[in-house]
Amino acid sequence: MIALWPVAVPHEAAAVDAATELTMRQIAPGVYVHQGRQEDVSPANHGDVANVGFIVGASCVAVIDTGTTLHAGEALRAAVRRATKVPVCYVINTHVHPDHIFGNAAFADDAPQYVGHARLPAAMAARGANQLHALLRELGDAAAGSTLVAPTLLVDPDRTLDLGGREIRLHAWRTAHTDNDLSVYDVQTDTWWLSDLLFVGHIPVVDGNLRGWIAVLETLARMSPPAHVVPGHGPIDAPWTASIATERAYLDWLVHGVRGALRDGRTMQETVDTLGVDPNSAWLLVDTFHRRNVTAAYAEYEWED
Repeated sequence: MIALWPVAVPHEAAAVDAATELTMRQIAPGVYVHQGRQEDVSPANHGDVANVGFIVGASCVAVIDTGTTLHAGEALRAAVRRATKVPVCYVINTHVHPDHIFGNAAFADDAPQYVGHARLPAAMAARGANQLHALLRELGDAAAGSTLVAPTLLVDPDRTLDLGGREIRLHAWRTAHTDNDLSVYDVQTDTWWLSDLLFVGHIPVVDGNLRGWIAVLETLARMSPPAHVVPGHGPIDAPWTASIATERAYLDWLVHGVRGALRDGRTMQETVDTLGVDPNSAWLLVDTFHRRNVTAAYAEYEWED
């Protein structure tokens, strides 16, 4: 049974028409990606801020993340139907953040299996109502009809899905960007969908554990670069080594700065107010997310041995 956690959202005329065509790019045979905008969620962009897409096999389609609202999910479903008549068998959520999950209900008529990290259902149950209320506040009618759909096919630590002559391999990571990060690897095209384990351009957002995220990046840095990589935010197929190193540098900067503030006896608020971003970096959305990241880092390292 599919678990639903609805929140009362007025279903009036939506700001985003379900038939709106979503621009898709086929980055490899059968691998389609829509690149979201490098912006915070707003009425002007209708929440189109994350990279979403799908992989087509001979018998099944796997959708990977579904966008910020029901209407975003409907636009993605329409893009699937334009590309193929193969049924949608799987809807995979890479983690709990709203811009990746609230389009799930758009695929209900396909009766897919909803797939996620083993810890994703608990994260949805704990956060979902507040997240959806926040979407209504931020997007108004564009969030109309949005509902949480929890995964029932869980990954811990690995699972392989057969799309019909095409295998995709899922991996549930240790706590990093969140405590429920999932990656998707398409064997046929050597495409790795890292979602928010990798930010390109958009400043990384810390909602899990810096130690864990840095350890994940160390693991990725030792691997051979894939033919294609899809980050959660930012350009597709950005240089593998440089992208990982740039993200790692920001996380290291956070850790170094917070540890220094703690040694100096600064409070959390003082640290948030004074710890800026490395002036040599060129991250987008610093004003939106950096102070939150400093808060998270301070809380993590405050009682470090």
